[in-house]
Amino acid sequence: MQTMQTLKCDIKDINLAEQGKNNIEWALRDMPVLRSIRERFIKEQPFKGLRLSACVHVTKDTAALCTVMQAGGADAVLVASNPLSTQDDVAAGLVKYWGIPVYGYAGESVETYREHVRVALEHNPNIIIDDGCDIMSTIYDEKPELAEHIIGSTEETTTGIIRLKALEQQGVLKAPAVGVNESQTKHLYDNRYGTGQSLFDGIFRAANILIAGKTVVISGYGWCGKGCALRAKGLGANVIVCEVDPLKALEAVMEGYRVMPIAEAAKIGDVFMTVTGDKHVVDVEHLLSMKDGSFVGNCGHFDHEINVKGLKEHAVEIKQIRPNLEEYKLDNGKSIFVIAEGRLVNLAAAEGHPASVMDMSFANQALGIEYLVKNQGKLPNKLLTLPEEVDIMIANLKLESMGIKIDTLTPEQEAYLHSWKI
Repeated sequence: MQTMQTLKCDIKDINLAEQGKNNIEWALRDMPVLRSIRERFIKEQPFKGLRLSACVHVTKDTAALCTVMQAGGADAVLVASNPLSTQDDVAAGLVKYWGIPVYGYAGESVETYREHVRVALEHNPNIIIDDGCDIMSTIYDEKPELAEHIIGSTEETTTGIIRLKALEQQGVLKAPAVGVNESQTKHLYDNRYGTGQSLFDGIFRAANILIAGKTVVISGYGWCGKGCALRAKGLGANVIVCEVDPLKALEAVMEGYRVMPIAEAAKIGDVFMTVTGDKHVVDVEHLLSMKDGSFVGNCGHFDHEINVKGLKEHAVEIKQIRPNLEEYKLDNGKSIFVIAEGRLVNLAAAEGHPASVMDMSFANQALGIEYLVKNQGKLPNKLLTLPEEVDIMIANLKLESMGIKIDTLTPEQEAYLHSWKI
């Protein structure tokens, strides 16, 4: 382990390291799949001699992933993927007890966050773990020559998938990328169950409001939106879904939700949450038409989904009510409460998903990097999905850790399912 004198980093307070160590170890207790992968990595050292740059939310769970990658031989550097989501004790714990350089602290400026991403490039990585395509997009925008040395990258989010698809379509993607978000054990488990729970954890911590009886508007009915709507309904809310995809809108209707354009929902909602990965989903005109005392927040990757910048132009006063809760007193006489500055509610105002959820996501990340390394030079420079057998292996490991057994097809049943005969 490196000492603080030789290890470069940019964190808030190294004195928080003991609590950070406790939190990382606590997370690993609830990540049995990742622990089993770590034991194999320790023996096989699949990443020996390789440099890893990870740009993810600096939480106890992502820290656990970084320790697993380090155990597999990777020379790792971690930078924050969001100015507000870093858990400062975790950052300190990684630096002091695992010797992993961390660049990120809660409340850093956007400029500092971008500089930290550039630090990840200075590590000259061979392998990349991305959350929002921050590293990859910065490489292609500022230092495309680094792409020649990249074996591959993994991507955690829908937003990052969108960016990688754009890079592929433009023919500039120079290394294969595994879209972890496309794996079933990721989007079924993490996006739906994790986001649904952690979103409301963030709302409760920031505002401490009762959800039962309120009208909650969810913009976006992808896997994250489905989880948010499900939990809102379970808490007793009247749920409205806003969508642009007719298939998803139809599904929301059949699940019992009201579906309408945001322009209509804005006038009747009490709490508004965006989970789309797009820009200005809730725009100024919608914000101005909301009821006095409405709450708005975002659980998509970036803070573009709600046009908070445009809202500021109509604010006569912005008042900090509680940590991660601001009151915008508007020139139309109404007040709108913005949670976590329009950034990720569940990570800025809470701790993100429970470790047991991230166990699945980060098993995909670890095995995704291993897949890229093992198949170096054999894969196309495209956005890829992990093979189905990897997904199934992760699901089996999770079921085993939960003490759950399932049926197995008999040879006769297997043959029947592959035959055209009656």
